[in-house]
Amino acid sequence: MLKIDFSRQAQKFLQELQQGNPKHARQLAHKLQALRENPAPPDAASMKGKAATWWRVDAGEYRIVYRVEADILKVAVIGKRNDADVYRRLERKL
Repeated sequence: MLKIDFSRQAQKFLQELQQGNPKHARQLAHKLQALRENPAPPDAASMKGKAATWWRVDAGEYRIVYRVEADILKVAVIGKRNDADVYRRLERKL
């Protein structure tokens, strides 16, 4: 099973979500646990362009952008699924 390494942004987003909407936070926690066991589920898609080494997957209303390095699941960004801000934040990380 993979270890999870959250970016500062992703960790802050999860903490704020836990306080504001625990139900959605649980949905994300379940999806992250599933990604630890299988980092390439059928609903995951590879990103394009400069971000081609990253993958994205949806969890309810949210999108998780991640990649696997050795035995670590690196979570870069978590955000609203239909919001382009997720991709802008990822571009800033690259």
